[in-house]
Amino acid sequence: MEATKKRVAIVGAGASGLAACKHALAKGFRPVVFEAGEGVGGVWRRTLASTRLQTPATSYRFSDFPWPADTELFPRHDQVVAYLVAYARRFGVLERVRFGSRVVAAEYAGVPEEQVAAWERWAGNGEAFGDGSGEWLLTVHHRGSEATQVYRFDFLILCIGRYGGVAHTPTFPPNRGPEVFRGRVLHSMEYSGMDAAAELIRGKRVAVVGSGKSAFDTVAECAAANGPSYPCTMVCRTPRWMVNGGFVWGVSLGHLFANRLSELTVHKPGEGLALSLLAALLAPLRWVISKLTEAYYKIQIPMMEKHGMVPEESFSASIAACRLGVLPDGFYDRVEDGSIVIRRARSSWGFCADGLVLDGTGERVAADVVVLATGYRGDDKLRAMFVSPRLGEMVAGGAAPLYRQCVHPRIPQMAVVGYSDSLTSVYPYEMMAKWVAHLLDGAFRLPAVARMERSAAEWGEYARTHGGGGGRQGPCIGAINTWFNDELCRDMGYEPRRKKVILAEWLQPYGPADYAGIS
Repeated sequence: MEATKKRVAIVGAGASGLAACKHALAKGFRPVVFEAGEGVGGVWRRTLASTRLQTPATSYRFSDFPWPADTELFPRHDQVVAYLVAYARRFGVLERVRFGSRVVAAEYAGVPEEQVAAWERWAGNGEAFGDGSGEWLLTVHHRGSEATQVYRFDFLILCIGRYGGVAHTPTFPPNRGPEVFRGRVLHSMEYSGMDAAAELIRGKRVAVVGSGKSAFDTVAECAAANGPSYPCTMVCRTPRWMVNGGFVWGVSLGHLFANRLSELTVHKPGEGLALSLLAALLAPLRWVISKLTEAYYKIQIPMMEKHGMVPEESFSASIAACRLGVLPDGFYDRVEDGSIVIRRARSSWGFCADGLVLDGTGERVAADVVVLATGYRGDDKLRAMFVSPRLGEMVAGGAAPLYRQCVHPRIPQMAVVGYSDSLTSVYPYEMMAKWVAHLLDGAFRLPAVARMERSAAEWGEYARTHGGGGGRQGPCIGAINTWFNDELCRDMGYEPRRKKVILAEWLQPYGPADYAGIS
């Protein structure tokens, strides 16, 4: 059947959804993109006014669509949205998006689950559309309508991301939760989406719980609004590496942690005995580089050590687990002038009538408003989309269940783009989108289900032991992005070694422009 006659659905019009649509269009398909919001950009449309990119614009870009020449190194969130809109307009993606359309259920029909489970090849034959007997039924609620509508598609691409949608809220013992607090409690997801956020915090004692980028940004915004008169308290249990630049001793972080040479110093999924031994032999080199990097940032940000915010986790481990962030401008200056107060919660914490109580010390933090910057439950969001509990648990129930981070070995005619963590997001998401588009176009067939499951299991082991797996749903590919791209290139039939000079191949970090020739 011709590509234009195949029905392809994409859920989400964030960066990954836009890339998936663009590359499906390039292969002749006419995908339909369902977006619950009123514009493209995903989480970038619902963030704090002060939020900026965490990676340089040269890395956070599509391979064939550079930023405008006058773009600053770390663009503001509104500039990111404008870039994504321009990309969607340039490649005809906007016309394919149905805004205000929330997918509330997805159901695989036409083939019984028992038969799917018995298949030795993905979708029965290893091809994107199988033998044509199966299809996806999407139940969609359109804004302004009380009823839902069911649509049928031959292939489903989920681009709903890990961040946003379902907030992660800690659980508390009896009489220690928000119910005993007389003030206002909200998650950072709700706070960042409020039009009147500034009015909520102005002239109030605000406490922000968390240690990630959203916590730092929220604290910085509260401090800017209230100053020392009503200092914002940051309650942090586990500090993370928050840096103030991308160069260490005059060398870029990319040259230290994101080139082929650096990847030789870390273990990788499916690497084989020789590369495993080499990684073990070179581990001391990575340790030295990590320690030198940590020493540099301790010198550059002396207030970090003064206020007990030096992470216990090594810098290289933060790279591998995607736990690296950019410090808001002037953050520790506001700590010094009294606009921000940092309190370490060494163990647990809970609520009291007038604020928070830090267990271990019994210290109380007075507050009128508490913002929980405690992350998201992306797995719940993904799981809830499926009518079949079995399919929902399969795709969201274990570390790294996806082959090539895109398809589940036992869920046919469906791909997920942009769910695994990375340090640059758009760059690896676009590579995933290209891989899915090639699969749709029949450029390659997927291997046997058993082989796909072995590969997914190797990535799962990597996530648990090296890639920040823990409670994480998918691995971070930050430390092995080039290794991951090599796998995708080989599947699509392209040469993985993209640079023309041997020294550049090993020493220069890979970036989006290196893969511009893959379409």
